[in-house]
Amino acid sequence: MAIIHRTTLKPTKLELLTSWLPSRPWYGGAGEPEPARVGGFRLDDPEGEVGIEFMVVTDISGPEPAHYLVPLTYRGAPLDGADHALVGTMEHGVLGQRWAYDGCHDPVLLAQLWALIEGRAEAQAQSITDTPDREVTRSYAGEGLTAPDLATPATDDQDGTELPAPQGTTLRLHRALRPAPDASPLLPEGAVGHVAGAWQLPDGTRSRGLFAVLHTP
Repeated sequence: MAIIHRTTLKPTKLELLTSWLPSRPWYGGAGEPEPARVGGFRLDDPEGEVGIEFMVVTDISGPEPAHYLVPLTYRGAPLDGADHALVGTMEHGVLGQRWAYDGCHDPVLLAQLWALIEGRAEAQAQSITDTPDREVTRSYAGEGLTAPDLATPATDDQDGTELPAPQGTTLRLHRALRPAPDASPLLPEGAVGHVAGAWQLPDGTRSRGLFAVLHTP
């Protein structure tokens, strides 16, 4: 169970994202982002060592607000071979120095994401200890999954991140989020699994959208 500490972070997560987001091909802004955290959820690391967060941020720097899904992991030491995925380092008021990574390149996050899709893990509230997040939905219509081999790296494009998945499937993370027109995001043809969630729009209303979709070949 992840413990949510009420303490300081220097720099803050949003300060790290302000400098990191423009380096991503799926970031649609033209200048310096103005990110605000508007939603997301956490997953527990069974070993209790790695913090796992799926953060939704809204960037209000452009003419229209843009919403992004940012999976992050927080570690107490550098992750071997993942320098390319480092978002930055922070000083945590309780835990000391923390290394923040793009979670799409962290095997702990990927293993727990598969467990969530299969129903073996439960999404947790972003800011409250030991509290399930009931707004997160998931599905999987297939046999058991195993975590992907990170020897085949995640790849980014203008819409999101593609992850090599087991049994010939492909997991696509929607990094540039689009609100669904109704309460139940429509799965695309060929989808055999999904994760969906909610976030708050600038006008104060709640919106839902697909975070991740598992596709057959």
